[in-house]
Amino acid sequence: MDILDNYKKAWENQPEENERVSVGEIYKMAHSRSSSIVKWIFIIGILEFVVFNSLYFFTDMEEAHRQYQELGLENFVLYTQIIAYAILFYFLVMFYLNYKNISTSDSTRVLMRKIIRTRRTVRNYVLFNLGYIALVMIVFTIASINVNMEDLNGKQIALLIGAMSIFTFLILGVMFLFYQLIYGILLRKLRRNYKELAKLEDE
Repeated sequence: MDILDNYKKAWENQPEENERVSVGEIYKMAHSRSSSIVKWIFIIGILEFVVFNSLYFFTDMEEAHRQYQELGLENFVLYTQIIAYAILFYFLVMFYLNYKNISTSDSTRVLMRKIIRTRRTVRNYVLFNLGYIALVMIVFTIASINVNMEDLNGKQIALLIGAMSIFTFLILGVMFLFYQLIYGILLRKLRRNYKELAKLEDE
């Protein structure tokens, strides 16, 4: 049982005439924890962006560009990367604004709304990343089949589609587990805070 639960239990069990833990103190604890969680969501988002983009330093970009040309995907890669970076920057800005906003909440109801908004932002961020990966894998699979169509028979095409589908699901599965481990833990804590605030609001 965490500190907030201990405060809540103490507040519920104490006599009204001898209150040791006030509703305001419980709210402050929930508010402080929520602010800390949202701050970590922002920090992890920044670290994730930096780490994944650092992989470019270990990639042969000339070879990658040559493969894009062979598949006829230079424009697709260029435009989707521009769009993806723009959307990722948007989410990072939203993570920061969520943290700043939640840090200045002045009522239980307002804090609850901001917790919901933060959880929604994180879910949309995860869905975007998974969707982007799926889109890239599908397009590369189709492009590979089109380029090699004359050299492939029906069985080989089916095997290629099957192999790429399995590889795509594996990548998405690993990324989903990664997001569940990193963001899922924080979102569950945020959800628990929301429930505690909802109880205070009802009582």
